[in-house]
Amino acid sequence: MARRSDHSREEIREMAILAAERLVEKQGYKGLSARKVASEIGYTVGTLYLVFKNLDELILSVNARALDELYLAMEESVEKNQDPKSCVIALCHTYYLFAIQHVHRWTLIFEHILPEDQTVPDWYSIKVARGFEILEKVLAPIASALDDQEISKSARVLWGSVHGISMLAVTGKLGVVGVDSVNELLDSLVDNYLRGLIGED
Repeated sequence: MARRSDHSREEIREMAILAAERLVEKQGYKGLSARKVASEIGYTVGTLYLVFKNLDELILSVNARALDELYLAMEESVEKNQDPKSCVIALCHTYYLFAIQHVHRWTLIFEHILPEDQTVPDWYSIKVARGFEILEKVLAPIASALDDQEISKSARVLWGSVHGISMLAVTGKLGVVGVDSVNELLDSLVDNYLRGLIGED
């Protein structure tokens, strides 16, 4: 068992986040506990709680890391495409690919619910908002007739649809709705949604 003096507070924090990520990747949300994380890094649960206020804060830190990775992938997908429509399609595919490649870490973002007496910290809300902002940015030139509020709403409607498709895919339920190709489904979703957004027949 390591002593608290063996590592700095920041080192313990990083070790704990990495250990929690590994546990989630292997066992999912149900496999994550403060005791398991502490055991993985060679410290006591008490030491872990000197770094994190509670398990919820650790989970938010794990989720924040996943959101950062997703955001970087989304940025790269936009940089590789020229026209706005291609950017929207690329963003949707990037979201789905992240979900399918990191199933447990992705689902943890949505499975974890803070207790009623806790509020989502500002630093975490900012990371969530970035994902919508990048979609809003590529939607704006396509639907130039819409104001900022309408663009914001449209981005969330589109994300909700892509999220639903991704959830069906990772849970193996696409066959239930008679769909074979996720890529074709995403392309069709974007094409039809953008047509409706700009009032195109």
